[in-house]
Amino acid sequence: MEDYKISPIARMESDFPTKFGIPRQAGIVSQLQSRIVFEPQYRDMEAFRGIEDFSHIWVIWQFSENIKGGWSPTVRPPRLGGNERKGVFATRSPFRPNALGLSCLRLIRLEKDKNLGPVLYVEGADLMDGTPIFDIKPYIPYADCHMDALCGFAPDGGKMLEVIIPKDIEEKIPQNKLEALRGVLANDPRPRYQNDPKRIYAMKFSGFEIKFSVEDEALKVLSAEK
Repeated sequence: MEDYKISPIARMESDFPTKFGIPRQAGIVSQLQSRIVFEPQYRDMEAFRGIEDFSHIWVIWQFSENIKGGWSPTVRPPRLGGNERKGVFATRSPFRPNALGLSCLRLIRLEKDKNLGPVLYVEGADLMDGTPIFDIKPYIPYADCHMDALCGFAPDGGKMLEVIIPKDIEEKIPQNKLEALRGVLANDPRPRYQNDPKRIYAMKFSGFEIKFSVEDEALKVLSAEK
């Protein structure tokens, strides 16, 4: 079998320095704003001519934290509580033969930075900070949207949690990050199989370590420290 070598064209800059807390799918937390910064050899504005005519883009990237993890023909989707196996090609598991991810993101704008060249600002990303990106293509509704599509074992986004952030903690979070944090927490960042109300979880977000606990359908933020 012939091997093919591909190299990153860009990197993601997001509020998530680690995997924990990243939304499980792109677009489910639209308040999240990130940017895509390109490698020096791809900082030609001509390569982006016309991209602002599209509202969404496909981003092909790599699960860079799982490259050395290998792969298995079956995986345990968190959506099923980690108790049932499905074929890897019937899931979006990061433990794949080539560890490739695919996300559809809303394109906010293209901006020319004096030091970085063209930068794409996007919403709803499910990528960790520093994630290598291999390609970008426009989303085309008539070809990419299938209203009759079946959703298998993931028919919806799951239950949303009530998020409680005490006032003194809320005041620590910048206003332009607060709603994004609420969206991330409401989608329950915990592994699906963990449901201990006494457990305290810690998540890194936008320079803060956010600690929280969950009881029944309510998530309470306990602290937010730099």
